[in-house]
Amino acid sequence: MSKIQITFLIVIVTAVAVIFFLSPSDQNDQATYYPQEDQMSLVTISTSAGDIHLELDAENAPITVANFLQLAKDGYYNGTIFHRIIDGFMVQGGGLDENMAPKPTGTEPIQNEANNGLKNDRGTLAMARTMDPHSATGQFFINHKDNDFLNHTSETSQGWGYAVFGSVIDGMDIVDQIALSTTSTVGGYADAPLEPTTINSVTVSE
Repeated sequence: MSKIQITFLIVIVTAVAVIFFLSPSDQNDQATYYPQEDQMSLVTISTSAGDIHLELDAENAPITVANFLQLAKDGYYNGTIFHRIIDGFMVQGGGLDENMAPKPTGTEPIQNEANNGLKNDRGTLAMARTMDPHSATGQFFINHKDNDFLNHTSETSQGWGYAVFGSVIDGMDIVDQIALSTTSTVGGYADAPLEPTTINSVTVSE
């Protein structure tokens, strides 16, 4: 195997390892809230570390935005934490509580919209998923730097990428603060914070 092939294999394995999470097991109804196509929704993630303000791009990621807004309106994210943190890569949340117990969304997985042209650049909001490209439910992550290797390159299991559906417009300093959390393996989860940042609420202003 050549050095180029080995390097490519390492990149693929790394990409799978750092964002790999099981989707919720309790899946029932598809999210039903759909914003207008020309609507840019503003949301605030209120955390124990401070507020993160984001703009969601419903024009380029209508399915993903609709899913996120419905979960937010249902109060699903309240009491979840940023459970996986890698400084200089991303902070991930929206799926586990403070006891590192999974919180099912009760919804079906959504279509991966990573082919929408939006890039996993610093400050963008994207959906976490399993190795199945179309397995995202509620977990999301905020990119802490430009992560080109997470972008869509092809409609294959390796190339689908991770769907970006919004970006931080204020509060990136809070994301930077969360990224500095001391982490370890907690309850079988790697890169978990020893003192987690709690998501108190996700509010929508349209």
